[in-house]
Amino acid sequence: MQNNNHSILIVDDEQDILEFLSYNLNKEGFTVNTASDGEEGLKKIDSLKPDLVILDIMMPNLDGVEVCRQIRENPDNQNMIIVFLTARNEDYSQIVGFEVGADDYITKPIRPRVFISRIKALLRRNQRNQITEENNLVHLGELEIDREQFQVRVSGKEVYLAKKEFELLELLVSKPGKVFTREEIFLKVWGTEVIVGNRTIDVHIRKLREKIGDNYIKTVKGIGYKFEF
Repeated sequence: MQNNNHSILIVDDEQDILEFLSYNLNKEGFTVNTASDGEEGLKKIDSLKPDLVILDIMMPNLDGVEVCRQIRENPDNQNMIIVFLTARNEDYSQIVGFEVGADDYITKPIRPRVFISRIKALLRRNQRNQITEENNLVHLGELEIDREQFQVRVSGKEVYLAKKEFELLELLVSKPGKVFTREEIFLKVWGTEVIVGNRTIDVHIRKLREKIGDNYIKTVKGIGYKFEF
């Protein structure tokens, strides 16, 4: 991967964090810009359109959660990767972050090698050449999804999926690596007018894993599910 093709914006009110992260990302060949608060960050996002945004959650005036919410309100930013950076490690913070559209979560103190590895992994997942779509045909590893024919094949062998199973899989593969909360899955697959039981998603996930294998759909405890390949 050519790192210098990717631009990253870091938004944090701590100057030493900006310098530390910028140094490590620049060393890897990324194009790095910084902002010292949420308002400045939103302005730079509009002008620079970075591939990936690193957001500190705890900032004065406009915190990272609100910045993330405003980023996702713009349809042009739907494919922008958003990573939360925080010293807090409570489950509540993570749930809030994912609910407003974050793609990942990195806690302080930061270990440079782990940090760089996570950033590279997120960018790899987001690269278009990992998912080739031609005539509604999607390839992800050994998995092939034909959206037009409502067909799924694993290693060339067709597997049958019920309608909701197919819709659930289609949602998860739409953004590999993104954590979809249970609330988000209910809304997008079943809608607001259908009443389903609390275990409905779990049952459908279990059936999907039985049919396509256990390697693709990962559980994020207490939050939801994500697709990886």
